[in-house]
Amino acid sequence: MKQYIQQNQERFFNELFSLLRIPSVSAQPEHKGDIERCANRLVELLLEAGAESAKVYPTTGNPVVFARKDVDPKAETILVYGHYDVQPVDPIELWKTPPFEPEIRDGAIYGRGANDDKGQLFMHLKAFEFLNSKGLLKYNVKFIFEGEEEIGSPSLAKWCQENRELLACNIILVSDTTMIGESVPSINVGMRGLAYLNVTVQGPNKDLHSGHFGGAILNPINTLCKMIGSLIDEHGRITVKGFYDKVVNLTEQERAMFARAPFNLEEYKKHIGIEEVSGEEGFSTLERTGIRPCLDVCGIWGGYTGQGAKTVLPSVAHAKVSMRLVPNQDPKEISKLFEEHFKAIAPKGVKVTVEALEGGSGFLIPVSSKGYKAAEKAIEDVYGIKPVPSRGGGSIAILANMQQILGADPLLMGFGLERDTIHSPNESYLLSQLFKGMESIVGFYLNY
Repeated sequence: MKQYIQQNQERFFNELFSLLRIPSVSAQPEHKGDIERCANRLVELLLEAGAESAKVYPTTGNPVVFARKDVDPKAETILVYGHYDVQPVDPIELWKTPPFEPEIRDGAIYGRGANDDKGQLFMHLKAFEFLNSKGLLKYNVKFIFEGEEEIGSPSLAKWCQENRELLACNIILVSDTTMIGESVPSINVGMRGLAYLNVTVQGPNKDLHSGHFGGAILNPINTLCKMIGSLIDEHGRITVKGFYDKVVNLTEQERAMFARAPFNLEEYKKHIGIEEVSGEEGFSTLERTGIRPCLDVCGIWGGYTGQGAKTVLPSVAHAKVSMRLVPNQDPKEISKLFEEHFKAIAPKGVKVTVEALEGGSGFLIPVSSKGYKAAEKAIEDVYGIKPVPSRGGGSIAILANMQQILGADPLLMGFGLERDTIHSPNESYLLSQLFKGMESIVGFYLNY
């Protein structure tokens, strides 16, 4: 594969850049046409790579791209999942180069989607192309690429349920996660789930003069901040009643295995510019972000935020609350528990509403599985180091749904690095990781 990459490197860049130039931002309705353009471009690339059939399928939301290559009806089937939608680019002024004009500098590709997930998705196209062209493909391969992952995949679970026979497979192969580092490769064996809510605190029926009414009525922003501040206690634990009821505590042996992943706390703090870490007492930073649930406010607003002063007491305040969940925690149940708790702690004088925006369950896969062992061998062959099993703090909500619908475990062979700053300005993807990812995916097929 290494020689094949060298021979075709320029073509690979041109093809990948053709995807990266399309602003397929699923969160912004004005990019609906770009979403469709990107889906159609993927169909072209899949057919060129050797897929027998590739098609854009409509859903109740953004379209799904599905393709397949059947080798032997008796052989196992690998389903490759990825997403072609990307995050918004704001704040645009922090980008060193335009986000949808990809370029290579300092050994990396820069542009929105370079890593998440167009760059990582592209590795599978090229690994498949190589295996197919060399007659090395021993398994049936299917591809499913969605255009809604960045907004919680609201349409895909229903589409998968309706098309479960079309998607039937033995394993779901995914590259949409990170490694610990180039010198410490890892395989993600689980991810946290998500419950994401919008909360609103309504006070008076209109904005009021802060001099005439300040100190006499509840200020919705003050009230919302106080309520939010009470959601986590002095020990770093979430105060929502019943929140931890179904959280499974790891054994000391399991925690010791998890702790094998190298981690330098001082470098971690320096990298993100903080002086100290915090979180749930009794757990390490890696455990807090991998095996424990958490609650965070992702946005808060209300009142006047423009230039200069406006002495207004706002009538309403809003916040967006994210709860990362661990396996066994049901996002719908947790959302209901949160709503009950949040309304119960609201003082008289305000009205509280809670709206669930998106959610999904977490999942785990065994390190003893055939898929994990094949990925472990492939990555060790490429990197020269046996990969460490790790658990991701992020969420790919749809994978738990697909696992349940299709009866197949997801395997997360991600090659991104923290340096890639996904979801932020100046997203990038190291060329070394792009190429090693292609080689490792080829190795997975040969070792499976």
